[in-house]
Amino acid sequence: MSAHAHKPVARARAMADNNHGSARECTVKIEIYDQSYNVNAEDNEEYLKELAAYVDSKMRSVAEATHMVDSLKVAVLAALNIADESFTLRKRQQEIEGPLRKRVEKCVSLVEKALEQTN
Repeated sequence: MSAHAHKPVARARAMADNNHGSARECTVKIEIYDQSYNVNAEDNEEYLKELAAYVDSKMRSVAEATHMVDSLKVAVLAALNIADESFTLRKRQQEIEGPLRKRVEKCVSLVEKALEQTN
């Protein structure tokens, strides 16, 4: 999955089959685990399709591994797996950002001191 700054899931809303939205809205039909959804993509159609494909693949992996047929249970377990990935990545990012921020602050301090000495 690409690292887009978009948040279509937070902004997207499930829409009825007969869309009454404004002309600038882009309604996209996506399919997740053999269920179709019409979703407002707000100019992020390809990214939204990529997210749907990712969720679909996670649900299919869970179903295959657990032999579950209840789609709600499959969805919940897939959501837990996706949440685990998100939390792990967030923790890794925080572990990198802390030391990096300190190094940047030290570099800025050194540059400021050098500039003070030249003035």
